[in-house]
Order: sequence, then structure tokens, then C-alpha cells
Amino acid sequence: MRVVEGTAEIDDVGTFVETLSAIGDRYGVTVQAFDARYVVDRPHLQLAVELATRAHDRGDAIAEDFGVEILLYAAGRRQINRALTMGVSEGACPVVAVIVDHERTDTHVGKSEQNGIEAAEDDVREELTAMSTLGEYDPDRIRSFFDVTDTELAATAGDLPDAVRERVALLPVEK
Repeated sequence: MRVVEGTAEIDDVGTFVETLSAIGDRYGVTVQAFDARYVVDRPHLQLAVELATRAHDRGDAIAEDFGVEILLYAAGRRQINRALTMGVSEGACPVVAVIVDHERTDTHVGKSEQNGIEAAEDDVREELTAMSTLGEYDPDRIRSFFDVTDTELAATAGDLPDAVRERVALLPVEK
């Protein structure tokens, strides 16, 4: 998994998503973009990708599209329309994109083998204005989206990112 951060001036969400999808298709990888204001940290995305990959490999995926599966796990929701809130939106949008080659099982890529994930990473970077966006979130927005209450935070030794990762981890249990 690779992560690309930046901002984008998005005139049309569909066109932006199609551009990222075409990059993924070109290199045989999945590219999924998020509104970075809903992503608490890199482990949040890593867990979503791991669980989506496991569900996909077991034939137990919620969505047919692997990118949508990642989005559902990242959102901790089974309903695509509710998970789409985490997707990019029109206007100036802070973006974090994950690039995943879930078919690749080997980790050693020789120079003669072009690593699609690296090439896709370069192309996705060209679609964004480089800027750190990961972890730049509004706690109230996160708490509202993930339904994290004061009581829940007070009852745990963890913090808000821990509560969000718990939502992600519990999605398979809700099936």
C-alpha cells in the first residue's frame, strides 16, 4: 500500500474519480481517494486495506469493486451511500489516496519488472498539489461521522484514532 497526500481543486467529482481509476487500470492497481478530513492516520487506512483485502480474498466482500470495499472499511459502514461521505468532494479538497496492488503476493520486484504501484503513485501525485493532509482532521467532524461519544472516549484508555480504528475493525462483525 502506498499513500499519496495533497490537495485538489475538484470541479467534477466523477471526472476526478475516473482519472484516478484510469491510473489504477493503467498499472493494474486500485486507487482509492478520501477526503483527508475523515482519515485520522495512516494505521486507519492500513487497517481498512488489510480487512478489505481479507474479505476480497475470502469471497466475503461487501462491494464488488475493491476500491469501494476499502472505502466501506475505512468508513466503518456497510452502506455505500453513507461511506461516500469520506470520498472527495467538489472544490478545494484535502486528499489522501491509497494505492494497492492486492493481487501481488511477492514483495521483491526486480528492475526489469515495472512496479505498477510506484508508477501509479507518481501519476496520482501529478493530480494533486503536494501537501501534508493525513492526520489533519477536526475531532468534532470525526466524532460525528464515526458516532464516537464522550462516554466512549472516557471509558477507554485509547484516543479518538483508536476509537475510529475500532469502528473499522468491527465492520466484519456486523455482517
